[in-house]
Amino acid sequence: MLSEERYNYEGSGMAVMEMSHRSKGYLKIFEEVKADLRKVMNIPENYEIFFMHGGATGQFSAIPLNLLKKKADYIVTGNFAKKAAEEAAKYGEVHLAYNGKEENYKRIPKQEELKLSKDADYVHLCANNTIFGTEWDYIPETNGVPIVADMSSSILSKEIDVSRYGLIYAGAQKNMGISGLAVVIIRKDLIGEAKEYTPVLYRYDLTQKNDSMYNTPSTYSIYVLGKVLKWILNLGGLKEMEQRNALKAKTLYECLDNCDFYTPLAKKDSRSRMNVTFTAPSPELDAEFVKEAAERGLLNLKGHRLIGGIRASIYNAMPQEGVEELVAFMKQFAKEHAL
Repeated sequence: MLSEERYNYEGSGMAVMEMSHRSKGYLKIFEEVKADLRKVMNIPENYEIFFMHGGATGQFSAIPLNLLKKKADYIVTGNFAKKAAEEAAKYGEVHLAYNGKEENYKRIPKQEELKLSKDADYVHLCANNTIFGTEWDYIPETNGVPIVADMSSSILSKEIDVSRYGLIYAGAQKNMGISGLAVVIIRKDLIGEAKEYTPVLYRYDLTQKNDSMYNTPSTYSIYVLGKVLKWILNLGGLKEMEQRNALKAKTLYECLDNCDFYTPLAKKDSRSRMNVTFTAPSPELDAEFVKEAAERGLLNLKGHRLIGGIRASIYNAMPQEGVEELVAFMKQFAKEHAL
């Protein structure tokens, strides 16, 4: 579909990238994408949807600039949660309600392990940790303090109750389309108290007032998001997407659990459905695994430089057949390289 409309969108004689963001044709796209996102995620009317620049990393700054008055709690379960906390500390007091660094971020903390502040302005967490392969399977109880969640690598992968969060944000490049876009879903009552020195492109009140068009938005990225949302709706929505993702993860983890050759990196009760991390018996075999997999067309399996090993990212776009092909290779590789 994208290739068909590359040069001539709906007979306009223009590609979407050529359109003015304020033209009638593009505004139709823009409004439809917002409406479909609200429909797919069942976003309540008391929440705004923003399309912003800077990816999720930009929100590491925008969130404390807009929401941090006195103190914020940060739950650090991986690299990006750590970076978010470090950035927020530039603008106010940050309290680490949990820090999994000593355990190399192998698990998600239990509710009773969270040392939450009663007077925090918000509690920040990263819903899925791409590098370490862990994912929250519950929403922590914060006693009324708004939860701010980075869902960059798990958004649109399952049904969620948006009303349980104060703000949800995500870079688009994992499950929502292509890079260049940050999606922010924010409860309306949290908008309007930005620090006076907040850059205009990070002010939520200006973003709201201008309907994400204070300047030219990432028009093509928004358009691609629209195509992804139509695809999800045609499949049956997030309920169907969640079932598909659960099956993919089950297929892969069953292979890991039934093969002594591989060692999963994340604790069993904290495993991600999006990023499956594991190792072979040695770094040399990790490298050989990645090499031989690439020769079979199984790409991008090298683990992140922070932990090494192997990482299989099975986002929404990965079909069940791709996971089954990987599992078949894993079994073959283990048999051929068993010590």
